[in-house]
Amino acid sequence: MDERQALIAFGALSQETRLRLLRLLVVAGPDGIAAGSLAEQVDVSPSNVSFHLKELERAGLITARRDARSIVYSAAYDALSGLIRFLMEDCCSGRPEICAPALAAPCCWPGEGTRQ
Repeated sequence: MDERQALIAFGALSQETRLRLLRLLVVAGPDGIAAGSLAEQVDVSPSNVSFHLKELERAGLITARRDARSIVYSAAYDALSGLIRFLMEDCCSGRPEICAPALAAPCCWPGEGTRQ
């Protein structure tokens, strides 16, 4: 990921509804969630959620696919990994031991549900 792509991604994530949507999609896994269900879960109108999903899709952070009459959105895990790598690639001025705690932290906490 280059700096321009990272700026677009961070810009998309700098809005509360979009960040909430992305977090829901990350939790949902590769199966994703239909747009209507996302609107219900974040308590936003369908047209409003559609606007925010388009911004996340434009930033490359989510993907969309048609499933019958629904559009199902999924997190773009490769793009999210790329964003994290972008932040960590020059880790601590060549002293990776400083970044080790951040890199060692598990992304999933089994049995605890979603982490807030």
